[in-house]
Amino acid sequence: MYKLLLSWRYLRTRYLALASIISVMLGVATLIVVNSVMGGFATKLRDRLRGIQSHVLVESRSLDGFYDYEFHMQKVRELAGDRIEAMSPVIESFALLQYRFRGETIPRPVRLIGIDPGGRALTGDFAKHLRDQLNKDNPADCFKLKGEALKYHEEFRQMRLRLEQEQSPPRPLRPGEPPPPEEPTLPEEESEPMGIILGWSIATFRNPEAKSTDPDKDIHILEPGDEVTVITMSRSQLDGHDGTQGMPRPKVATFVISDLFKCDMSEFDSNLVFVHLKDLQRLRTMQKRATTIQIKLKDYDRDKGQVVEALKTHFHPSMFVVQTWEERQGALLAAIGIERSILNLLLFLIIAVAGFGILAIFFMIVVEKMRDIGVLKALGASNAGVMGIFLSYGLGLGLVGAGLGTVLGLVITIRINEIEHVISQLSGHDVFPRDIYYFDGIPTDLQLGSVLIVNLGAILIAVGASVFPSLRAALLHPVRALRFE
Repeated sequence: MYKLLLSWRYLRTRYLALASIISVMLGVATLIVVNSVMGGFATKLRDRLRGIQSHVLVESRSLDGFYDYEFHMQKVRELAGDRIEAMSPVIESFALLQYRFRGETIPRPVRLIGIDPGGRALTGDFAKHLRDQLNKDNPADCFKLKGEALKYHEEFRQMRLRLEQEQSPPRPLRPGEPPPPEEPTLPEEESEPMGIILGWSIATFRNPEAKSTDPDKDIHILEPGDEVTVITMSRSQLDGHDGTQGMPRPKVATFVISDLFKCDMSEFDSNLVFVHLKDLQRLRTMQKRATTIQIKLKDYDRDKGQVVEALKTHFHPSMFVVQTWEERQGALLAAIGIERSILNLLLFLIIAVAGFGILAIFFMIVVEKMRDIGVLKALGASNAGVMGIFLSYGLGLGLVGAGLGTVLGLVITIRINEIEHVISQLSGHDVFPRDIYYFDGIPTDLQLGSVLIVNLGAILIAVGASVFPSLRAALLHPVRALRFE
């Protein structure tokens, strides 16, 4: 009992130990905040990648894709059985997007993706990232103009027709000349414009003068109802004369924006453009062809390995790549994991510095308390008892520092966006520039296991730093301790 009483007395009266407590507290709080923020970014990134790409991907090595995707999808059902929840064919291609802005023609390279919207919504989070609530509720019709977009497009089309008539009025008829025949009109279903969905960062740009707290931080270049031009290449086909492979030819088509896509990742929001699978097949002369089959499993963690191995027996590796979304994004996910581990290792040095402070303080205490140690040992205190006093002191420093650091770290993590807003207002600069990821706030993922590991590491460092001074005190001979008293 005397060991705990003495260690508690030392902890209360030795204000020099306050520096070590603050060091442990700051180290623990920093590690908790960094782990939570890094975990939040990693979790959000994984959710976005998995939602956009689905669980398992069967990709053609050729940009021209593979023929009869329905046959291959049927083989996938036979091989994977009831482990599949949904499938959807996709065509991925490169294209050049052109639009008019302030009298200028703006070209922009994009990734053009042809999808079956109904099936794509079942294999991932495509519908979740659409901006129009009507399209979120009914993604199968997301490429059809509706509401304000349809009204705006009709007004734009009528205005363009009037301008064309004003610029090139009909030629007056000569005497006796019959009127020209009327232009044939297309049926209603064929005259419906082809819809396109643009990434949010293609249709908007971030206002450089906007603050992090402003509700409208983006300026729109394009809106639903605007027309854009897509330029891509047709599929390489046989020339037909001598059986040689013909060169791809450019294909141009006009689309009307039906909605915008925003997943809060700049890599996707600034590059992805979605059109209907049939429209892209017709544009690239890829009827009945696809470049990718996206598969969603009922239990991804349990079945991913078996499904991938089963599909590899049908899809030859020389023509297809069968992999999970984690394997496709393996380099990116591994880089994030390595960065997080290295950062944690470096931040643990803060607690290690506190450990050296505890070591120095304990040596000072042993020297100052040499007479007390001699008296205790003369009264019968054992070496283990004396050593336990200083080990308990180190444990107390670690517990107090880790406890205060945990409270501080939790408060900062929970209120991190409010703290960021205050710092941004005081400094006049965004601490967290949202044009990088277009997140509405700093993501966090607070995990109990990570908090416990940080606390355990801090306490072990504090106790470990007190071992050597405690051992010196325990081995001190009582006669030597009292000879000068």
